[in-house]
Formats: sequence, structure tokens, C-alpha cells
Amino acid sequence: MTTPRDLLIIAMDMGSSSPVGQGDLSLALAGAEVIDLLAAQAVRLDGDLIVPGDRTALADRLLEEAAASLVREAPYESVADWLWRRGRDLAAAYQAELEAEGQLVRQSRRGISFRAGELVLADSPDRRRAADRLASDEPVLAFLAEAVRVRGERPGESPDVTDVTDVTDVADEAVASVLAAVDDALVELAAVRQRRAIEDAAFDNIWRGGVG
Repeated sequence: MTTPRDLLIIAMDMGSSSPVGQGDLSLALAGAEVIDLLAAQAVRLDGDLIVPGDRTALADRLLEEAAASLVREAPYESVADWLWRRGRDLAAAYQAELEAEGQLVRQSRRGISFRAGELVLADSPDRRRAADRLASDEPVLAFLAEAVRVRGERPGESPDVTDVTDVTDVADEAVASVLAAVDDALVELAAVRQRRAIEDAAFDNIWRGGVG
């Protein structure tokens, strides 16, 4: 399993009461990919730039795809730019991959075709391993889970706002930089949504006033 796959499984498993936004999840998945590429020594960071290393075989198809899409000539791509470019519709890509592998299944509904059902997690070793990794408070996965607001959302529980994983809990400086970039991108995305909501509300008020 990879960090992006673990994160998606956790988001679907624990975020059912408050589904994670696809945009937030996609940004976090793109950050998780960089972290796994760092661990595989497929990339390194030069400041905030992602510098590709030697092409090495990666066991995961989507990580291979991520590595193949790296900017391989200077000036290299920043982590922030990678998150927005690679993150576009990335949650849907990972969901499709897990569905093809049988990790996600369509929940049947009476009177509705099987394919029309909601996607739910299958009971699998990968699902249990992801849950175990989160339960162990591994800092990277814990931070990403908290960043997309699924940490602690088990049935009957509320997130413990006093027990939040911080970037400083991550010993590896490069990994901590990636997590900080993910956090910044999520804040930026939230600000964009808020601005659009305000603009839409203002337009609605103007429209009602004009009609009246």
C-alpha cells in the first residue's frame, strides 16, 4: 500500500458522516504522492522545488504515473504548483483504481441496478492496514487525515482539537515541507470557496432586488 491509497481509504472509511471534499482530498493525495516518491528516492527537494532522481520502478501504477509526469528539466516545478496540477481530479483517479482492484464496491440497492449503488469500501487487508497505520499515530498519515478533516470521525466520536499532529512532529525536513505546502493549499482552496460563496450571495441579492 501507498500513502495516497491509505489516505483515500481512511477518508472514505471515517469521513462518511461528513464526506471529504474532492478538491481537498485531491490536493492531499498529490502531497502524499510526493512523500512516497521522496521515500523511494525518486525525487528530492531543492528548497521548494521537486527535483527528479533516477527513474526507478515503482510498485504502484499511479505512483509510476506521478513519477512520469514530473518536470525533469530546470526550472523544476514547486511543490505548490505540483499540488494544483497533479491534484486535479486525483481523488477520482484513485477511486477508480481502487474500484478496479475490488477495494471499492458498488453497494446494491433494492430496485436499482448494482452499478448505480454508492461506492463503499470492501472489507480487505488493505483497509485494515490503513486503519492500523492511522491508529499508530504515524505522523505523516495523521497530519494528512487531520488536514482533510477525517481524523477522529469514528461513529459516536468527535475530533479532538487538542490532539492535532503538527508539521514539527515530522522529523524529515523535506516531508515536513511537503505537508506544510499541502496545508497552505487547503487554506487557499477554502479561501477561494468562501470568496465564491460571498460573490454568489451578493449576486443573488442583486438579482432579487432587481426583480423586486
